[in-house]
Amino acid sequence: MVTKSKKCVVVFSGGQDSTTCLLQAIKERGSQNVDALIFNYGQKHKVEIERALMIASKLGVLAVTIPLQELNFLAENALTRDDIPVKAGENGGLPSTFVDGRNMLFLTYAAIYAKRHGIKDIVTGVCQTDFSGYPDCRDVFIKSLNVTLNLAMGYEFNIITPMMWLTKAEEWEMADKMGMLEFVRDNTHTCYNGIPGGCHECPACKLRERGLQEYLAKKEGK
Repeated sequence: MVTKSKKCVVVFSGGQDSTTCLLQAIKERGSQNVDALIFNYGQKHKVEIERALMIASKLGVLAVTIPLQELNFLAENALTRDDIPVKAGENGGLPSTFVDGRNMLFLTYAAIYAKRHGIKDIVTGVCQTDFSGYPDCRDVFIKSLNVTLNLAMGYEFNIITPMMWLTKAEEWEMADKMGMLEFVRDNTHTCYNGIPGGCHECPACKLRERGLQEYLAKKEGK
């Protein structure tokens, strides 16, 4: 059982998944024991950084922005390049929005920050159930990286993944049980095209909206 006095770092994008993780961490530990790490990796949808900073401010948690723009040069993907369209994976291929090494780098930087501040728990919103074909959202990867980070730094990290086996509908339910469904719906940003309120067409928007409708239908007993 996690104690409320125990500190953690949350890898935070301002999206549905990471915001729900942040809310859960605050509920369990208190806002003074939660640090939110926001990564600027050259993403086109800068609105997510703005939303992340706004949400962290509203919730009273420390927000730290880490520059990681080299991903824009090393990994060709639709999230950082204007000339690559947003497309789902086809014939077993990866989606054009997959960013090579992103979660590995995010968690490695989070681990460095955590060790420096005497923190052992790292929370991330990765999910294998609705993972959109991203290999670095799988449970096996997270467990492997957790072992690697412990060995690399001689420090006992705990990578915590509250969303790993939840559907988007179950994530909405989780937020609702904390009394924060409207907060997550109105403040978070998910759209790959960077449109506030969502474009309603990209895979991320469709997954988010379908999950919300599924949960609301279940809640209403339909």
